[in-house]
Amino acid sequence: RHLQQPRLPARAFPSLTLAVNTRSRSLSWSGTGVAIPPEDKAASVFKEMFLQGSPAQVKAQIQKLETGQSILDTIAGQAKELSSSVGTKDKDRLDQYFTSVRDLEHRLQASKGWETKPKPVVHAEVPVDPNNPAQYMAKVKVMYDLARLSFETDSTRAVTLMLEGVSGPVLEFDDAKLTDSYHNLSHHGKSESKKAQLRIIDEMHMKLLAGLLSDLKSVREGDESLLDRTMVLYGSNFGDANAHVCSNMPVILAGGGFKHGQHLAFDRLQNYPLPNLFVSMLQRLGIETDRFASSTGTMRGLDLA
Repeated sequence: RHLQQPRLPARAFPSLTLAVNTRSRSLSWSGTGVAIPPEDKAASVFKEMFLQGSPAQVKAQIQKLETGQSILDTIAGQAKELSSSVGTKDKDRLDQYFTSVRDLEHRLQASKGWETKPKPVVHAEVPVDPNNPAQYMAKVKVMYDLARLSFETDSTRAVTLMLEGVSGPVLEFDDAKLTDSYHNLSHHGKSESKKAQLRIIDEMHMKLLAGLLSDLKSVREGDESLLDRTMVLYGSNFGDANAHVCSNMPVILAGGGFKHGQHLAFDRLQNYPLPNLFVSMLQRLGIETDRFASSTGTMRGLDLA
């Protein structure tokens, strides 16, 4: 939500919320704390973003958006009638609900405007979404390619991608045999066999991330690369998944014109607030803020190149 500031230029997609095998779990939240459902079909997003519909299809889509607008108006009216007959706590919830409805209304209105505009031309085929959840890494690669295309065409300025690590199946690899799911392997109990399998998965994740960064670097925008103009943040919700420890989390930041090629290590006992990094990133985007969540300032040691 912090990235969708009014001062930023309008885009066909204010943001993209993507996921792989997450069962509707998301990394994006509205300003009122409501989770934004992710898109897990790259082909659907690609078509919406890049395939120009016929005049009849465009008209039908606008009618669908107008129907959605009408439904929201009805819901908002009913909720407003309720607000006069409920207590303070329920009224606060209704206010939160009103805000969410208004956000949706604005998005629908913006979508109507973009429907009649020409869509970007890309030299890429509609991606094929693997149907088998075990082909997890192939799905990750498809989503990375989609994110890169969305930035390359300036269709959006913000993308989140949540990669499931809890309820997935045993993953399939061409050159390695795994015996358990990623989640179970992460709770390895110091088993050398499980740690070896976990390493295979983690190395593939890093290989795919490196590919994304290389692809962004290969796209030129004037005197800079697309990577220079894009901040890529990659991380985990655990510092030690085996013990469910949420401190000292490993985080990778690439691009964005920062000075890289360094490892910023902080006091493991006096946990350094990760939100400091978010403040640095928001300021780099030109968003005027000096605070995010439990931040105490900007990220120490993170300088511009």
